[in-house]
Amino acid sequence: MMTKYPHLRQDFAASLVVFLVALPLCVGVAVASGVPAELGLVTGIVGGIVTGLMRGSSLQVSGPAAGLTVLVFEAVQEFGLPVLGVLVLATGALQLLMGALKLGRWFRAISVSVVEGMLAGIGLVLIAGQLYSVADAKAPASGLEKIAGLPGALAGAVGDTGALASIGLGAGTIAVLVLWKRLPAKVRTIPGPLAAVGLATLVAAVFSLPVATVEVKGLLGSIQPPSLTAFGELANVGVLATIVAFTLIASAESLFSAAAVDRLHNGPRTEYDKELMAQGAGNAVCGVLGALPMTAVIVRSSANVQAGAKTKASRVMHGVWLLLFAALLPATLALIPIPALAGILVHAGFKLIPFRGIVSLWRGHRGEALILVATAVSIVTVNMFEGVLIGLALSVAKTAWEASHVKLEVIDKGAGPIQAYLSGNATFLRLPKILDSLEALPQDRPVELDLSGLHHLDHACRTALESWAERLPHFSTSLEAGGTPTAAGTDPVRVTAP
Repeated sequence: MMTKYPHLRQDFAASLVVFLVALPLCVGVAVASGVPAELGLVTGIVGGIVTGLMRGSSLQVSGPAAGLTVLVFEAVQEFGLPVLGVLVLATGALQLLMGALKLGRWFRAISVSVVEGMLAGIGLVLIAGQLYSVADAKAPASGLEKIAGLPGALAGAVGDTGALASIGLGAGTIAVLVLWKRLPAKVRTIPGPLAAVGLATLVAAVFSLPVATVEVKGLLGSIQPPSLTAFGELANVGVLATIVAFTLIASAESLFSAAAVDRLHNGPRTEYDKELMAQGAGNAVCGVLGALPMTAVIVRSSANVQAGAKTKASRVMHGVWLLLFAALLPATLALIPIPALAGILVHAGFKLIPFRGIVSLWRGHRGEALILVATAVSIVTVNMFEGVLIGLALSVAKTAWEASHVKLEVIDKGAGPIQAYLSGNATFLRLPKILDSLEALPQDRPVELDLSGLHHLDHACRTALESWAERLPHFSTSLEAGGTPTAAGTDPVRVTAP
């Protein structure tokens, strides 16, 4: 047996570690998303068994992710839980299509600043929303309202025994997670999230604290396959926009996670198109079951690698352990305090914000840092989908601006014509700069404008240069550039003004 499966021992041990890490996260993400806790376990099971069996990234582990919590919550509030399955199924179908068309590798072309800004914005909204759960209060709808209302919510908890007990458990959970890495290695064999939730559950039970706990419906009772009526919502533009947002965010997060996991081990590299199809297959199954959308999750994936996993067997077995837990011990979930799960997600939200990355970007690439911050702020102030679109638009605009670099060199020997050389890429983005420089030249001297150094001359610039030449007093020749307006290496242009 060991000869046929030489890494079974390492994979078995790693699967147990990943199971213990995934369990509280699956439940916490589900509760924060406004759906039954069991649906988080269903997505974790599908991510382990279905996606885990497929080719792509051998050591990456999939399941419900904190990065989609905000978007899922908004979708459930707006369209209702019965439509969630349709959203996730359509997301899976799009991912399968993109994988079949070999578009997976193109996700690596998305600006890292946009992705990190997206995660930072999600992290901020997630932290703000879960702090209300910690304080046993109802969170407002929008991200900006969540942040603005926090002081009032915390002030309102003073004098309320239940709210204070809830805040104490949530704060204690966060403290355990922060301090866990500093404890001895033997203690840290238990995953931090499991230890934090376990301790909070024990404290709540021993002291009979008046805090909310997870509502349990049973695994089969929570599964809600989408009805034919729910599919009618595909005619809703808001539903289609949400599907696109699910697809882009889940795919980008999964493939960026795959790239990060590849740096953690020396095993087979990720096949991006096949990984995208594996994610699509998993989401399609989750959609049929009415469960949460899945992504690859870096927390579980890194735990898998660090625990010594060698093959995809570890992630498949972790899905089996989740299935056994959901089938045999579902009542255990009813003991878990909501503020403890909220504390885990507050901690996860902080980890989504790249504090060090922002500082390093500001030092070396301020434009990228501004895009990151603008994307995050847009997500908080507007919404997830439009925030990401704003980030992508800013990234494209920045790239276009940098690509349109143009240089004007003027040589004036005091006698004879003034020589002006344009080089680089002359586009409409740099047109004001070009015209300002040309119009500043003496009007009573002959001018020779050489365009042979241009790699690109767009129609707007060519038209503007012709107009500039015609405005010169008593010009003897108009603009005479050889080739097309966009051709590289155009002939010299001479404009003579007496």
